[in-house]
Amino acid sequence: MSGKGPLAGMRVIELAHIMAGPVAGLMLADMGADVVKVEKPGGDDTRRNVPHVNGVSAAFMMMNRNKRGIALDLKKEEARAALKRLLADADVVIENYRHDTMEKLGLSYETLKADNPGLIYCAVSGFGRTGPYATRGGFDLVAQGMSGLMSITGEGAGRPPVKVGAPVSDITAGILAALGIASAYTHKLKTGEGQMVDTSLLEAAITHTYWQSAIAFATGVSPGPMGSAHPLNAPYQAFETKDGWINIGAANDSNWTRLLTVIGAPELGSDPRFSENAGRMANLDALTEALTAHFVTRTTDEWLEKLEAAGVPAGPVLSVMEMHADPHVQARDMIVDLQHPVAGATKAIGLPIKFGATPGAVTRHAPLLGEHTREILAEAHYAAADIDALIAEKAALVP
Repeated sequence: MSGKGPLAGMRVIELAHIMAGPVAGLMLADMGADVVKVEKPGGDDTRRNVPHVNGVSAAFMMMNRNKRGIALDLKKEEARAALKRLLADADVVIENYRHDTMEKLGLSYETLKADNPGLIYCAVSGFGRTGPYATRGGFDLVAQGMSGLMSITGEGAGRPPVKVGAPVSDITAGILAALGIASAYTHKLKTGEGQMVDTSLLEAAITHTYWQSAIAFATGVSPGPMGSAHPLNAPYQAFETKDGWINIGAANDSNWTRLLTVIGAPELGSDPRFSENAGRMANLDALTEALTAHFVTRTTDEWLEKLEAAGVPAGPVLSVMEMHADPHVQARDMIVDLQHPVAGATKAIGLPIKFGATPGAVTRHAPLLGEHTREILAEAHYAAADIDALIAEKAALVP
């Protein structure tokens, strides 16, 4: 367990797989919580995702650092009894099973609450635990489509639907779950009471439509995809340069004026089509064409130097590996080094929240399947002989 960070002392049992639930667990673990990941025989399905490093899934290592691991076969009564013992004094349980799985295992919130009234039970699902879609399974792609997010992503009208490149509904659902858990934990510290925390991939994806939903509420019309452009302000998008692309954030009038000075095009400021933001939005294609004619004359680095000197927000369009190597990203500890017992030297994404008094940290490699089974069962007051019996019966597994 970490023992550091603002959530030091929180005990979390993670009954989650793939991504959304594990994101919640890793956020809590990075902030100091003791997160125990419970895996089935064969492990989290992410263990089989490619690529592998010395036989270990890179995706699994990314999602499960800072956690301890125990493997239990919950089809066996002895394993369910062991899990109930772990949950009896836990602060939090995270699960992202289908809606009735925990009930079938005898691990519903109401059952667990009877033994542990302070338990915070976080359910992350495709559509939430209420409503007409509550029994459906959900995936990131499905949630992106149903949330409206795919209708506003892509190059423009008439093109095939495009999902956001990252699984944003999975990741955001995990972050929302962690926020909900931390909020419920605050309530628990005040009152001793636990509660249910319920969030979903669909709701997580919907949160990414704030601007477009505002437009639809105001106009009665659903906005469509705009490539890299902004639905409310211009110019705020990617422009082609002599050797690549650059993002320009000159969306307000002061930055618009500075931009025109940098590119040497004061005449665009007096053009009635572009003098105000409403006009720039109404004539976005013409504005993009006019500005591109200037940006293609210099390299991205040349423009960045000039724009930074003038105070115009701008940045390059980096590949993932270029982002990893960026000096600011590294200075913010967003790329961290870990040592894995099988994969060897690996890297991970760091904690995106910085705390002045209680800093979080990424210090533990993702667990081998059942790596901490004996340790965790011993903490639950199992005698060594009883642990051996569980392992012999294959109710619990070790590496």
